[in-house]
Amino acid sequence: MQNRITNLFNIKYPLIQAGMIWNSGWRLASAVSNAGGLGIIGAGSMYPEVLLEHIQKCKKATDKPFGVNVPMLYPDIDKIIDIIISEGVKIVFTSAGNPKTYTSKLKDNGITVVHVVSSVKFALKAQEAGVDAVVAEGFEAGGHNGRDETTTFTLIPMVKEKIDIPLIAAGGIATGKGMLAAMVLGADAVQVGSRFVASEESSSHQAFKKMVVEAKEGDTMLTLKELAPVRMLKNKFFNDVMELYTKNPEKEELIELLGRARAKKGMFEGDLEEGELEIGQISGLIHDIKPAAKIVEEMIAEFKSAKDEVSKL
Repeated sequence: MQNRITNLFNIKYPLIQAGMIWNSGWRLASAVSNAGGLGIIGAGSMYPEVLLEHIQKCKKATDKPFGVNVPMLYPDIDKIIDIIISEGVKIVFTSAGNPKTYTSKLKDNGITVVHVVSSVKFALKAQEAGVDAVVAEGFEAGGHNGRDETTTFTLIPMVKEKIDIPLIAAGGIATGKGMLAAMVLGADAVQVGSRFVASEESSSHQAFKKMVVEAKEGDTMLTLKELAPVRMLKNKFFNDVMELYTKNPEKEELIELLGRARAKKGMFEGDLEEGELEIGQISGLIHDIKPAAKIVEEMIAEFKSAKDEVSKL
């Protein structure tokens, strides 16, 4: 399964685990990398000293390539970049910010840079900034999302038509069949988030994982677009947000309701009522919690089987 992405990252399969806050620690990243994919540590929920610990533990747990996801809107970003460079991390996924800010510095230090986008416009800007590849993430994805609500099936071929660098598809992909569909549309690889939330190695709370596997169609929704669009499971906090919207709130009122550490409260601490439970629409197709290596194995097996079936049509 060698292609531009497997060659770029020196991995066996074109399958990347998303660097999700409160889910993607060193255990998950190393497990996915050891299974042949690309594991990603999610720096967005980590203080610099915590990220340092996760990088060092990941290096001990795997001799395979792994990366770090860096949302650029978070504080201490300069410290995080310096830690990544000093620890010799070879792959960085940037998101939620201007790719021009750190791409040159990272590449000057021998780091492969990938930027996450939600539109053709931002994919072109990332390519102009000199990144090595882009992740095009559709509206189906969990967590923070694009404002245009462009679905993955629409986004991938539109981005593919305009860029020359490798393309990774994300949003609504949790199976081998979904992986094949994305690659038929032009992706060189897929990035998978929600399926790895429901893994044994994910650092999120067991109660959150259980809620994910119990989710059904329609149990997630994108909201808070005035702040930063986020897709999450419907719970008491979500209902409180919807109730506030009926009063035509000011942005400040939404900020006050959201408060601080709402995602940590939900996903990491397991408060299923008051927490922000970020997950993708594909959660309705996730029915069990299993080892990350098994998830990779099953996705690749299904990908190959589906590819054989399609070839018969």
